[in-house]
Amino acid sequence: MLKYLAAVAIVATTLLPTTAQAAPNAVDFTGTVKLSNCSGSVVKPPSASVNDKALVLSNGHCYEGGFLDPGEVLVNQSSTRTFSLLSANGQSTVATLRASKLAYATMTDTDITLYQLTSTYAQIQSQYGIKALTLSDTHPTQGASIRVVSGYWKKIYSCNIDGFVHELHESDWVWQDSVRYTEPGCQVIGGTSGSPVIDASTGAVVAVNNTINESGERCTLDNPCEVDANGNVTVHQNVGYAEETYLINTCVDTGNTINLNKAGCALPKP
Repeated sequence: MLKYLAAVAIVATTLLPTTAQAAPNAVDFTGTVKLSNCSGSVVKPPSASVNDKALVLSNGHCYEGGFLDPGEVLVNQSSTRTFSLLSANGQSTVATLRASKLAYATMTDTDITLYQLTSTYAQIQSQYGIKALTLSDTHPTQGASIRVVSGYWKKIYSCNIDGFVHELHESDWVWQDSVRYTEPGCQVIGGTSGSPVIDASTGAVVAVNNTINESGERCTLDNPCEVDANGNVTVHQNVGYAEETYLINTCVDTGNTINLNKAGCALPKP
């Protein structure tokens, strides 16, 4: 997992802020945020109104209370966490957004945290000129060109979706149907956890960046392994992974709330 740790501080001097390179749909830092230890983004489900309170997406392992146990799911918890909203070119912070609550968090089957903000989508756009990223409601596509946009490092990684992993195991955690990145291009590092994975052809968020196999170890912390349907284990050193986000939409209810009791909701439940 890629939460920022002291061990990665040494690389900070070599990662200068960069703007997006020319891309078909000009993916930049619009909608991205910096957390104290991770990256994230302001995301808007297709069903949400511009007048709904906005949501910030990051990783479950970026939760301010620490790593969540396997099987643990948090819903509607108190939080006043703050997020630095970046300018479109990533060169400056245009606002500090604040959570009104932690809407949902888990590290089981997926690795996501959703915070509800005190501001609406319309307020963020009118006051700061930043539009939220659309949360795709369809499964990502193999071979798609993607951008991993890190608000923490102000860096954009470019690669493709290499394929999908039946189960991704890392230490005590298991994630389902994870996205595997092609290499080179997306050698993500600590602090990029929670970065939106954006489909370059649509501009929509299709996954959330969460890990990379750093040293070639098998199924250990910071060294995820792939397990297929027959139980075969494969290790790909220096290959990064993300967790799909389309299933979040199955649980979004009136007022942009997360309702795990909604018919068809496919997120893990407590």
